[in-house]
Amino acid sequence: MDQLLAIRVFIRITDARSFAKAADSLNIPRSSVSKLLQDLEQHLGTKLIERSTRSFTITQAGEAYREQALNLLAGLDEMDLAARQARASPRGRLRVDIGSSLANLVIIPALPHFHARYPDLQLLLGVNDRPADLIGDGVDCVIRGGALPDSSLIGRHLCNADFVTCATPDYLASFGIPTHPQALEQNHRTIRYFFSNTGKTLPLHFAKGHETYEVNGQPALCVSESTALTQAVLTGMGIGQIFRFSARAHLAAGRLVPLLEDWAPAPHPLQLVYPAARHPSAKLRAFIDWAVELFNNENCSTQAVERR
Repeated sequence: MDQLLAIRVFIRITDARSFAKAADSLNIPRSSVSKLLQDLEQHLGTKLIERSTRSFTITQAGEAYREQALNLLAGLDEMDLAARQARASPRGRLRVDIGSSLANLVIIPALPHFHARYPDLQLLLGVNDRPADLIGDGVDCVIRGGALPDSSLIGRHLCNADFVTCATPDYLASFGIPTHPQALEQNHRTIRYFFSNTGKTLPLHFAKGHETYEVNGQPALCVSESTALTQAVLTGMGIGQIFRFSARAHLAAGRLVPLLEDWAPAPHPLQLVYPAARHPSAKLRAFIDWAVELFNNENCSTQAVERR
């Protein structure tokens, strides 16, 4: 038995003073009205309505139940209204952690649009490249690259971000332009990213058709933050791989030169991640929808799609 529907049927019968009118107003069969009332009375173990051939009367138990049911339904309607209003205008604090390059070049420039759409939502933006403890740090969601670290998280795929291998014109004038990734280990200096929590240094990855190549060796410099990595490459100390959206303005201005374009690294999936056990609130739902829209419009990827 759908008890909530049965309660609504009982209230409608007593309001309309007719089983037939109750059925018509609820747009359900008349036989269903009688059956739901019967099931409700059986569930309660008492009669709510005494029926005769041409009329019915509400029992004393029915009157008491009706009064409580009206209060219950009024409370449910208020809850529904509050949820709809929260959905329409989410409010409160939302903690989001984002990597430095994404924050400075993609998210922050678009925040005036976000604030105009959700003026009652206060955004706490944690900007760093360290992995966040969503539960322990009280973070509502993060935007990070790569695969999900464990099954207790839900990831919303935002886009596949391209990398570009690049260096400054001055560096290339001194060391030459490499024509194969292997040359980076033999005749060039590299600048690479390392994870501050583990100390692990990322190699430079290259792919051409089914052929792949990985550059390890001794780097000239390792940097643990994405914006600083771009700045390090701009010093002319060596060749690095950075997000194309980070390099875009520098490539256009001639401060950086793209290299080995036919050996493009595999795109890096970017995901918005939140705990699986936490049903998205109205404010988190609002940020997720806005972020998906932003990355669909942002030219930082080979393809922006939605996944679950």
